[in-house]
Amino acid sequence: MSITPGPPHHRPAHAVPGPTPRPAVPRSQACAPDTKRWRALVFIATAQLMIVLDVTIVNIALPSAQTDLGISDSDRHWIITAYALAFGGLLLFGGRIADLWGRKRTFIVGLLGFAAASALGGAAANPAMLFGSRTLQGAFAALLAPAALSLLAVMFTEATERAKAFGTHGAMGSAGGALGLIIGGVLTEYMDWRWSFFVNTPFAVLAATGAYVVVREPEGSRNRSPLDIPGVVLSTLALASLVYGVTRAGSHDWRETVTIVFLAAAVVLLAGFVLMEQKARAPLLPLTVVTERNRGGVYASVALVMSGMFGMTLFLAYYLQIVEGYTPITAGFASLPMSAGSIMGSTQIGARLMNRIRPRLLMAPGFLVAAAGGLMLTQLEVGSSYARLVLPAQLLMGLGIGSALTAAMSLATHGVKPRDAGVASAMVNTSQQVGGAIGTAVLNTIAASTTTAYIASQAGDATGPASAKALQLESMVHGYTTAISWAVGILALSALSAFTLITTQGWAGNQPVAAPDETQTHSWQEPLPPDTAHGMLATTEDPRGL
Repeated sequence: MSITPGPPHHRPAHAVPGPTPRPAVPRSQACAPDTKRWRALVFIATAQLMIVLDVTIVNIALPSAQTDLGISDSDRHWIITAYALAFGGLLLFGGRIADLWGRKRTFIVGLLGFAAASALGGAAANPAMLFGSRTLQGAFAALLAPAALSLLAVMFTEATERAKAFGTHGAMGSAGGALGLIIGGVLTEYMDWRWSFFVNTPFAVLAATGAYVVVREPEGSRNRSPLDIPGVVLSTLALASLVYGVTRAGSHDWRETVTIVFLAAAVVLLAGFVLMEQKARAPLLPLTVVTERNRGGVYASVALVMSGMFGMTLFLAYYLQIVEGYTPITAGFASLPMSAGSIMGSTQIGARLMNRIRPRLLMAPGFLVAAAGGLMLTQLEVGSSYARLVLPAQLLMGLGIGSALTAAMSLATHGVKPRDAGVASAMVNTSQQVGGAIGTAVLNTIAASTTTAYIASQAGDATGPASAKALQLESMVHGYTTAISWAVGILALSALSAFTLITTQGWAGNQPVAAPDETQTHSWQEPLPPDTAHGMLATTEDPRGL
């Protein structure tokens, strides 16, 4: 049976064809990834390298800068504290600025500002100028760090690519730590401490230029809500008070009035911040970012693991240089195994397993492997073998942390609306900063009190200068190993936190992370209507809670 067309009179002669409808954009095209994203990753990773490089180099250059500028012993801590206060206090604000202003723009401004502040520090003619430059470095780093991490979150949404990107990001951080120890020693010993600041400039200019050319972020991922000014003020004051309080406690006393006042102020301000965010129409930090179980588990476990790792690496550096007499350059080379292990863990273990096993099955064992390395360091004595004890301990610590943190950094922004990716990234940076500050202060207090008690208990046995010197070294090692024992316990607690709090299946089964929204286009495509601009990065939950 055939069907013939209807007669011509069914089509009115006066009918005028309407406008040609706009063809629907296929999902595969609308969500097509930027072809330049891998080149963009190079420059984002360069910025990460620079930030970690700066922190390490400045620690090595500090004694020379103190002598050259005539900084008193009581004021020298401001070289570190000024940076920590600005960085820790402004991180949430920096993350929200990235969401509001655009991550690419924030990233470039952060880089150029950091370069200018570094140049100012290198040209410092007096202590105030150096302290001011360090404050500016911290402020621009607070823009740069969350912008970089959130760019990765919104640019790499496919599971396998996301794993590679975060693995590379973590590896560059580890490389920065290793290079910082070596470059800092070379610059300080053979050139001038000022080059420890000037060296940041070429890295920053290179990364900013490259980012301007190749970085493109999804158009609809910005947060156009008005800035929560009360939230900015409360969070900045609260975090700055907390960082300063714990930093002062580490160098003075936890029972000192000033320390107690700042810590109490931090608690009150944080409580006020939480209450304010519950009522705000456009909160600086949507509480769902933190209260979602898996992200909360990441933030908690990262804060714990950083509090333990900062202390262990600090005491290992003290041991190598003070007890064993290594020069800064030798100590830098001696610390390379930890960085090498971390690079191997992030690129060859973390990045490869992220898509195959659940995040907690990667994070918790990783933290435990790092704890096993720390447990080896509790056996340190004066004259311990580097090859048989220190080297394998560092490898274990690096492998464990590198593999675990790759998954942690990615999961910190997993399931977050693209418009909140910046502040979610800032939260994980804040967890690292605050956790490291608290851990260093607490563990330093434990080491100092243990050392003092050991000297008092053994003082009667020291009968000459040689014996007194030997007792001093033994007491220091005893203090270090006691503090490292506590750090090992903290790492074990971080493993428990990751295993019990993080229940998402994550990317197991190679289920991809969705692009911001199937109706959303990228900045290099024709935009769709604004009411379709906000999506969510997909999260895969196991209904059994496993």
